[in-house]
Amino acid sequence: MEQPEDTYGRTFVEVMSEKYSPENFPLRRGPGMAVVVVPTPAPQGSPVKDRLNLPIVLVLNSCGISRAGDRAEIAAFCAHVIELDLSHNKLQDWHEINKIVSNIPNLEFLNLSSNPLAEMTIEPRCAEGLSRVRRLVLNNTRVSWDTVMLLTTEIPELEQLFLCLNEYSGVSASSVVCPTLRLLHITDNSLQDWAEVRKFGTMFPNLETLVMANNNLVSIDDNKDILQRLFPNLRSINLHNSGFNRWEDIEKLNFFPKLEEVRLQGIPLLQTYTNTERRSLMIAQLPSISQLNGSVVTDCEREDAERFFIRYHLDYPEKELPYRYHSLVTKYGKLEPLAEIDLRPRFRAQVEVHCEEKVEQLSIRLDQTVAELKKQLTTVVQLSTNSMRIYYIDKCSAFGPEEMKYNTRALHSYSIQDGDEILVVPKTK
Repeated sequence: MEQPEDTYGRTFVEVMSEKYSPENFPLRRGPGMAVVVVPTPAPQGSPVKDRLNLPIVLVLNSCGISRAGDRAEIAAFCAHVIELDLSHNKLQDWHEINKIVSNIPNLEFLNLSSNPLAEMTIEPRCAEGLSRVRRLVLNNTRVSWDTVMLLTTEIPELEQLFLCLNEYSGVSASSVVCPTLRLLHITDNSLQDWAEVRKFGTMFPNLETLVMANNNLVSIDDNKDILQRLFPNLRSINLHNSGFNRWEDIEKLNFFPKLEEVRLQGIPLLQTYTNTERRSLMIAQLPSISQLNGSVVTDCEREDAERFFIRYHLDYPEKELPYRYHSLVTKYGKLEPLAEIDLRPRFRAQVEVHCEEKVEQLSIRLDQTVAELKKQLTTVVQLSTNSMRIYYIDKCSAFGPEEMKYNTRALHSYSIQDGDEILVVPKTK
């Protein structure tokens, strides 16, 4: 008795035919529009309909695909396809992947994330089927590093490579370089030793973006001369959640000659600082970057950060001062500490109350209204609130008394200070 076909998974052709049939995927116009593909008559029993409304970006993720299906049908329908998402399927045979990809002649983007490729080796002739791909995503596939190296060798124009969640703790060096690779995204692995990162510089000499978040990288071990040669074109680096606990590792980022953007959060070194201190100290340590943690560093922010850096280290012993401190002192001079100014709003003021010949000191709340002040004054001047006029006298102002005639006005709006006067005048009948 034959086993149901689902036991072996579904074919790419079956899923494509089902999802992009005119009944399930109506023809759309505008950006991302579908192309009506009418092939030559399909073989008897073929799952392909008379026509398919196929967009240039095919998304067939989480469809249970494990096999390619008929090569001729893939070639007939997918000649215009540029991007293909096959993530979260059951593909575990590179021969089947090759059958699909080699029959899509214009394919530039391929996503194979979360397919079970851990134990699968790839032959060079299969890798050649991916030769036109420019962006390759292999996240959470557990694909071996040897396979990765073969793919980078056989894909001559590979520009972006995604290798996240693959449990790499080390990588093997390769004598064959991939000069076209511009972006390497290899987050959430276990690459803790800088010696492993150093291999990327050798293998991908024109790398511009390196994303290594969540690898717990312990330190940057090379000196200035090596780092300048290692990543000569690196413009952006992401080291979120690394294990750095020394400012020396931050300073070494300056040795990458073209570095413009740094993302570096969640490291032990910065845990004891406030958010403002973290950003200011980082900006001051990295004079060439134009973006930090996704935010643009303006000229004003940089100057403020560098001045803060000098003042922050004023009380440090000479032998503990960072190298950057001395260069900033040369630029700005040795700055004095900023005066501490309390900008919190005042809640009370001590004023003199004058009523005819009587003078008394009174503490008043500034959050109360004129009507509430009048009520407080009744106990001082022995007048009812309806029997008094009150005037505010600013002792530092050249202007005369200001009548406080609006009962609902808040006292803080008069900017009353300690030592000012309140003049109480009985109303004439």
